Amino acid sequence: MTRVPGVILAGGQATRMGCGDKGLLQLGDRKLIEHVIARIAPQVSELVLNANGDPDRFSEFGLPVISDGNSGFEGPLAGVLAGLDWAAEQGAETIVTVAADTPFFPTNLVTVMSDVRANAGTPLVLASTQGSVPGYNRHPTFGLWPVSLREDLRRSLQDGLRKVVAWTDKHGCASAEFPILDYDPFFNVNTPQDLERARLLLRKVSE
Repeated sequence: MTRVPGVILAGGQATRMGCGDKGLLQLGDRKLIEHVIARIAPQVSELVLNANGDPDRFSEFGLPVISDGNSGFEGPLAGVLAGLDWAAEQGAETIVTVAADTPFFPTNLVTVMSDVRANAGTPLVLASTQGSVPGYNRHPTFGLWPVSLREDLRRSLQDGLRKVVAWTDKHGCASAEFPILDYDPFFNVNTPQDLERARLLLRKVSE
């Protein structure tokens, strides 16, 4: 498998957490985003962080920071586009994205998604959790994205499109399904209550 660069999406406004950066919240002995970095870094060739505002607040993590290129908070697709533009400058053909508030995602994420794309013959893959309807429980911030579609994505954003699956489905998008075992590996922290649950899950995962 050809290793691909990774982009951590951290450009949201975190309104349900009282705003601020969810990735900087403490989870165990590390910040939330450090758990994300630890899981994705071994799976990718290089890693960048997509975030808006002052990049210096992430300096402790030693990662390049790329912004959406605007101040409109246009959702995860804007972060994907920023990642694709960055990857094009590096000569890469594909990126993988993960969310900065999801600390338990699979450690074989990229391998599984790459295999699904090869078998399905589609340009795009989104992660999903297994359910009664294949691909129904999709996680649109976890995907494989081809650099070749970045101009189409740019035009779609300019036209006002914000919903990830509305864009991915028109290009052909496969689902890489992951099992739910004792917990949902794509559980993400949106609220203070979620953070408490994440702390309980962390103890369980670490056992």
